[in-house]
Amino acid sequence: MNRCEWPKANESMIHYHDTEWGVPVHNDVKLFEFMVLDAFQAGLSWQIVLKKREAFRQAMDNFDPHRIANYGKETLAQLLSNPEIIRNRLKLEAAISNANAFIRLQDKSGSFDRYIWQFTDYTTQQNQWQHMGEIPSRSPSSDAMSKSLIENGFKFVGSTICYAFMQAAGMVNDHVISCFRYDQIRALAQA
Repeated sequence: MNRCEWPKANESMIHYHDTEWGVPVHNDVKLFEFMVLDAFQAGLSWQIVLKKREAFRQAMDNFDPHRIANYGKETLAQLLSNPEIIRNRLKLEAAISNANAFIRLQDKSGSFDRYIWQFTDYTTQQNQWQHMGEIPSRSPSSDAMSKSLIENGFKFVGSTICYAFMQAAGMVNDHVISCFRYDQIRALAQA
């Protein structure tokens, strides 16, 4: 079975690639989860973040933005002392701040899904990469998304982070065309 090269032999990365990466997401809480996790990936590998994902879910109320928006100093201190997650104060503070910005965008747009998918014209962009080396780390769409998110009060949402979010949330199909998931994701996006 042919798949993208990036999961290598890591079982959790293979599982993520084979079942989740690139699948179009339209659930607001799931979109917020990817937004938080992609921010934590800054300067780290996705493998590290993925390994700590379940601990993040437990520590951060299953990524419920309404609960996270109300985190105070005591909850932040608990998170900073939790060895199971990535304990970066700036990223944790950004997650709390971003939860508030997320809720404002939900209220303004009707849903975060409606807001965020505008950057790909409400459809999955079907790329046709032959090799992993062709896949960009950013795009005009991720540049526009980053600019808009920053204007709406988000932090840790540079264009590269936004592009990783777009890949995770299925806004772009960046499986190489020889990967068995490429056609599956294409079909999901058209359903």
